[in-house]
Amino acid sequence: MRIAIPLQDGVLSAHFGRCQAYAFIDANSDTKTLARQTVITSPPHEPGALPVWIAEHGADVVITGGMGPRAIELFERHGVEVVLGAPSDEPGKVAESFLRGELTTTGSICDHDA
Repeated sequence: MRIAIPLQDGVLSAHFGRCQAYAFIDANSDTKTLARQTVITSPPHEPGALPVWIAEHGADVVITGGMGPRAIELFERHGVEVVLGAPSDEPGKVAESFLRGELTTTGSICDHDA
């Protein structure tokens, strides 16, 4: 499994579309362990482009604070699960909590298209 997490100043960003970088974390969902983390600088923000870019980087899941409904739809079209309302924390901690089923989320959706 590959988890994508938007980063701002090294922690999960409240909004995926306007962050500095993305952490791509390779994890084993059976053993609930993290294997490798790669941080990639975000491409320029263009509406609708990030879901494709993240899917092309092999993500199965994107965990973020908030996201617009159009972006959610685009992720779903590319087979990427969206987890909304995650707390701002270090990406490894967020990914570990998600794998253990302990990630507390609010399901926050932004009120604009991204």
